Amino acid sequence: MSAPLIGYFLSCEEYGVDELLEQAVLAEEAGFEALWISDHYHPWNDEQGESAFVWSMIGALSRVTRLPVTTAVTCPTVRIHPAVIAQAAATSHVLLEGRFRLGIGTGEALNEHILGDAWPPEKVRLEMLEEAVEVMRELWKGEAVQHHGTHYTVENARIYTRRDDPPPVYVSAFGPRAAEVACRIGDGLITMSPEGEVVDAFRRDGAGKPLAAGFKVAWADSEDEGAGHAHRLWPNAGLPGELAQVLPSPQHFAQASTLVTEESIRESTVCGPDVDRHVAAFRPYLEAGFDEVYVANMGPHYKAMIQAYGDKVLPALKS
Repeated sequence: MSAPLIGYFLSCEEYGVDELLEQAVLAEEAGFEALWISDHYHPWNDEQGESAFVWSMIGALSRVTRLPVTTAVTCPTVRIHPAVIAQAAATSHVLLEGRFRLGIGTGEALNEHILGDAWPPEKVRLEMLEEAVEVMRELWKGEAVQHHGTHYTVENARIYTRRDDPPPVYVSAFGPRAAEVACRIGDGLITMSPEGEVVDAFRRDGAGKPLAAGFKVAWADSEDEGAGHAHRLWPNAGLPGELAQVLPSPQHFAQASTLVTEESIRESTVCGPDVDRHVAAFRPYLEAGFDEVYVANMGPHYKAMIQAYGDKVLPALKS
């Protein structure tokens, strides 16, 4: 197995802006090779307590790190028009000197319904995503764009601040229909699982495009402490099915998450300081041939986590 690129996942929902910038600097110093950053209007629950505007954060990141940055993920369809996302992505690509990638997905009602728009069914959301990518790629050519589509209208729009090479578009997919769209329009796939029908479909039909995945750990002095942080902050990770796409507020997520036990979090998440367990968490992604794997920390001990990864986990993965 060849080692994939190992990156660090910045969680805008849990950490404040100064903490996010500190994590980016520490991650680069520790040997992480790239960054993911989440794009949310709300946190998943009030306990997480943060939600910085991702485009401001990317501008700040461009001044403190040389690592590539990918949004994981932006929804370019409802809350913000794809013509505006196209400009934001083009500027980010300039700021990062070509090291920016736009990760996109169909989004969640949690973030996208805030202006009173109806939350469309999955089929319509995928149609909107595909048309949004068409609009953005036309704008990234640098010419004036006129577009009158099913979901979007663009008139006399031109992006001036841009690079000749447009940012790659990685598509997040969580079902067979989404996987089909990702194969067709994406430059790569973003997923949170090392296996399943989405990964199988992209590997079969994705024409060798990169596979990228992310997961979370909870570094702490003990497994019990780590499991407590993970259950307190991220119980929503244990919600099944489409709940993550349809629940409309952090309060609804908090209510649904009462069904998720700390024991189930402990079983599915690496908690505590056992380096061997942290190394082993990457093994399914390596065995599945992923090109990029990103890891996020849950809880207050991100400095210790990043240092331990730099000292022990990353060298073990690269050996």
